[in-house]
Amino acid sequence: MIASLFFKNNWKSAYLIMMLTMLVDADHLLATPIYDSMRCSIGFHPLHSLYAIAVYIGFILYPKTRIIGVGLIIHMVLDTIDCQINMGIWIT
Repeated sequence: MIASLFFKNNWKSAYLIMMLTMLVDADHLLATPIYDSMRCSIGFHPLHSLYAIAVYIGFILYPKTRIIGVGLIIHMVLDTIDCQINMGIWIT
């Protein structure tokens, strides 16, 4: 929906790039156990740190990286909502 609303001219490639930003979850492979339903990924995994999120916000400021930044920020927002729903916290 976001790709079609905000990137009308090239929504298909924007959609694909935003889906590829989900690969940011590869940092979950560094944790033991790899999956823990009661772990908040924001602030725990390296690519989900506040410093990484600041870089993702910076991506939005530049046209060449804007689509990547949007995809990564959407991912972080969804992970934050997951933390709030499952654990009642916003960040680890």
